[in-house]
Amino acid sequence: MTNPATRSGATAAQKPEVSLSADDARRIALRAQGLLGAPDRRGGVRGVLRHLGAVQLDTISVLARSHELIPYARLGAVGRTAVESAYWSDTHAFEYWSHAACVLPIEEWPHFAFRRRAYRARPHWHHELPPGAYEKVVAQLRAEGPLTASELGGAKNGGLWWDWSATKVAVERALTYGEVVCVERRGWKRVYDLAERAVPDTLLHDDLDDAECLRRLVRLAGQSLGVGTRADLADYHRLKAEQVDAVVADSGLVPVTVAGWDKAAWADPEALATTPRGRHRTTLLSPFDSLIWDRARTERIFGFSHRLEAYVPRPKRIYGYFAMPLLSGGRLLGRVDPAREGTTLVARQVSLDTPKAVAPMAEALREAAGWVGCDAVRIEHVNRPELAAPLTAAVR
Repeated sequence: MTNPATRSGATAAQKPEVSLSADDARRIALRAQGLLGAPDRRGGVRGVLRHLGAVQLDTISVLARSHELIPYARLGAVGRTAVESAYWSDTHAFEYWSHAACVLPIEEWPHFAFRRRAYRARPHWHHELPPGAYEKVVAQLRAEGPLTASELGGAKNGGLWWDWSATKVAVERALTYGEVVCVERRGWKRVYDLAERAVPDTLLHDDLDDAECLRRLVRLAGQSLGVGTRADLADYHRLKAEQVDAVVADSGLVPVTVAGWDKAAWADPEALATTPRGRHRTTLLSPFDSLIWDRARTERIFGFSHRLEAYVPRPKRIYGYFAMPLLSGGRLLGRVDPAREGTTLVARQVSLDTPKAVAPMAEALREAAGWVGCDAVRIEHVNRPELAAPLTAAVR
């Protein structure tokens, strides 16, 4: 890095005073995501959540659900029950629409006032509500909550996926408006309660105007990414590019240039203050991990093209249903499509980019197996046949 003392008050119109190599940017990104350096074990899962600012939720569960895999990738074999407790107990977090459906630190509630206002102002919804349905759900939660949609009266009309009941439509609408909060997941069902009960009084407000909400979210995205382009900053909390443009100059992020990047970039000034050093984590990553959830950024930083194939027809899959990239030494070296059969972790399809990936893949598979209660690993298919025997021997 050059000129690391760049002023944090630099504006987007100023010529960047810091030039980063591609390796600088990669290491900064890894450290910002908690995957370079000693893990914050005292902060635990809650520390990971605060550090990342958003942990994506998803229905798919192979080794575990994505929101469990994300702290595991950073902390190691933290207990899965402890993960859930860390997210949901003591009103520490809430679920809302950020990058997607995400667990968010409760401190970020005020920052999403702009999105709640936008939902309230929407002229129409895909689901119509009968008169009084919304008010009925809110009243029931006030009297009996917290409750799941089933406990409120049923989530489905009996049809396919999105054939929601009026109750489910009403409570989801109340969630987007901010009158209702998802306070936990119970058997993967959302548990709803009134925001006035679930959110601390000091945070329960929509006082911040849209510009201030956006400034704060852009700054937080920059801190979580370490360094990123406008598109990177926008994608983290799914903002529009023009929203980033309107506030990035006042966000406190520093304009930088990154070798090989053809777009303007900004960095967290604290990330520039010290050189990223420390132990690299060897681990399998959820496809929904915030290190790699932006596919264009992943390819730009790591030279690694990744695609979730869960919704791709089986004959057209290349890497498998839920291929998890392998991170080791600060690089993405391959991927594995895992499954479980009893107490055996099955590596259905392993794709290794280099023979040097055999040892770290074996290490990652053994650790993941132990975490989910498996006592054996079975390798089924390896993209490079000559590496199948060495990998099979290494996981024993």
